[in-house]
Amino acid sequence: MDWDDIRFFLGVARAEQFSAAAARMGVDTATVARRINALEKSLNTRLFDRRHTGCVLTEAGERFFQTAEDLESNILRAQADLSRSDVLVTGAVRIAAPDGFGTLFLCPRLAALKARHPALTIQLVPITRTFSLSRREADLAVTIEQPGEGRLVCRKLVDYSLHFYASRKYLEERGAPITANDLSRHCLITYVPDLIFAEQLTFMPEIYGPSYSRLECSTAVGQLEAVRSGAGIGILHDYAAHRDKHLRVVLPALRFDRTYWMVTHANLHGIARVRAAIDFIVDEVRANRATFRQEPG
Repeated sequence: MDWDDIRFFLGVARAEQFSAAAARMGVDTATVARRINALEKSLNTRLFDRRHTGCVLTEAGERFFQTAEDLESNILRAQADLSRSDVLVTGAVRIAAPDGFGTLFLCPRLAALKARHPALTIQLVPITRTFSLSRREADLAVTIEQPGEGRLVCRKLVDYSLHFYASRKYLEERGAPITANDLSRHCLITYVPDLIFAEQLTFMPEIYGPSYSRLECSTAVGQLEAVRSGAGIGILHDYAAHRDKHLRVVLPALRFDRTYWMVTHANLHGIARVRAAIDFIVDEVRANRATFRQEPG
C-alpha cells in the first residue's frame, strides 16, 4: 500500500469530487482516478460510490477513512516533532477568516508575520457558508461560531462589539435616529439575507422586513465603505469603525456582542507553520484587545 495513494484517497474523501481534489492537490483528474483505482485494487474493495454529483464513501471507505486519518496524524506529528528543532518556519499556511476580521484587522498586520518568517507563504482566504476545516480547506480558521463537531482544537480568541454607524455627511443631511423605530426612515446598510453564512450575522432580523429601505452588501468591508460614503446607516465592527473620523455611532445603547474563535484541525495543531500563525494572531489580538469592545455611548 502506497502512502501517496492514501493521500489522494483523503483528498477525494474531503473534497467529495475527483475534480475538486485534483485542483486542490495540483494534479489532473486522471492522476487522482489512477491513484484511487490503485488503492482500491490493493485493498480489494471499493472505497467510493461514483455519482454524477460527486463521490460518496462506501461503508468500507468510511472505515478506511478513519485509519487513513490516523496514519496522516502520525506522519504530521512526526513532522511537527522534527520541525521543533528547526528555527526556520517554511511552507504555506492557509488562514480562513470572516472578511471583517481578515481584511480589516488581520491583513494590515500580516507583513509583521512575513518579516518574522520570510520562508513562510501566508494565504488568507474568506470563510464561506460551506467552509470546512475537516475537508482541509484551511490550516486554521477564525470563526464567529464555536464548532461542535469534528476532530478540532478550538479556543476563544476575543469578544467583540458592533454598533450602528453613519457618516458625518449622512447625519448632516438626514439627521440621526433617536430610537430604533426611527431606523425605518433611513436607508440601512445590511448583509444580503440569503448570503449570510452564520446566524450571528443577523443582528436585527426585523430590519430585513419590507418596511425598511436597504442597501445590501455581502461583505463587512463593503458595508463599511458604503456607510463611509454616506449611503446609509449600518452595523459595523467597533474595532474597524470606532476611530474613523468620518463615522459616528448612532443609537449607542444598541450594542451587539459577538465572539471570535480560533479553530484548527487536531492533526495540524502542532505543525510549526500553523503554530507560528496561531501564536501571531493571538499576540496581535491580545495587544489590541481594548479596541474590540466599545461600551455604549
